[in-house]
Amino acid sequence: MKQLILVFTLCLLAQLNLSAQEESAYFLVGNSSTDINSAIQSSKDALSASGFSVIGEYNPGNSNDLAVLCYTSPELEKIALGFNDRGALAATLKIGFKKDGDQVKISMLNPMYLFYAYFIDGINSQEKALAEISDKAKNAMKKVGADFTPFGGTLDKAKLQKYHYKVMMPYFEDAEELNEFSSFEEGVKTIQENLKKGKGETEKVYERIYANEKVAVFGVALKNKETGEANFLPIVGDDHVAAMPYEIIIQGNTASILPGKYRIALHWPELTMGTFMKIMSTPGDIKDTLEGLTK
Repeated sequence: MKQLILVFTLCLLAQLNLSAQEESAYFLVGNSSTDINSAIQSSKDALSASGFSVIGEYNPGNSNDLAVLCYTSPELEKIALGFNDRGALAATLKIGFKKDGDQVKISMLNPMYLFYAYFIDGINSQEKALAEISDKAKNAMKKVGADFTPFGGTLDKAKLQKYHYKVMMPYFEDAEELNEFSSFEEGVKTIQENLKKGKGETEKVYERIYANEKVAVFGVALKNKETGEANFLPIVGDDHVAAMPYEIIIQGNTASILPGKYRIALHWPELTMGTFMKIMSTPGDIKDTLEGLTK
């Protein structure tokens, strides 16, 4: 009996430690002495060799000193689509690049940080599989750099599952509706056509269409110099460039986004209120721009 109690206690403590483990928002993969395009290509090759698909890339803020790679895998997409509340937003992961003097900083958004924040109800049943995907992504990028220093702030699973920046600020569940269409197909076509035109000074970075599930996600570059990435990234910190691009999701016949006061705060968890006040108009600007793509 004492042995059974001991085993139970150890298992309980292990579970508590897992729940309390803090996840950093990002990892600094390493610094490269090559040019930024070579660093991007090395990362593409490493991800592809490990079974991931690179689905988009771009220069946030139209800066040649910043770049982002977006990638996913069939295993991740399958799990993401099992979460009904905008789970597909976490099906795309990101690698960031920032030219800093004669070096290129290569960073990656921590997959488990994103998974805990976006996969809420029922994540425990998928936690092992998600951790395997996360480890696979990190191991792929270890072919590019061996640093893997955590940065950007840390939060544990419990806080990520119910994250909000401050009292009265939105949660993940408080998505902002952009438009309701007559059908899923109409919504996809509308956004595709507007992105093709560059409406609102935007550009498509990636799109994922899951027709059977009637879910679509668009990663969108915000190119306006006064309201887009070129305006707010230098203020909040472009070391976190792997937070971009911003996404629109269609589920059924409704297009929505995560509110800026949630999504920006989540990806910059150390952001002070003073700095947040400097981008007070940014959440609204982003919503207005992305809403325009749905009209």
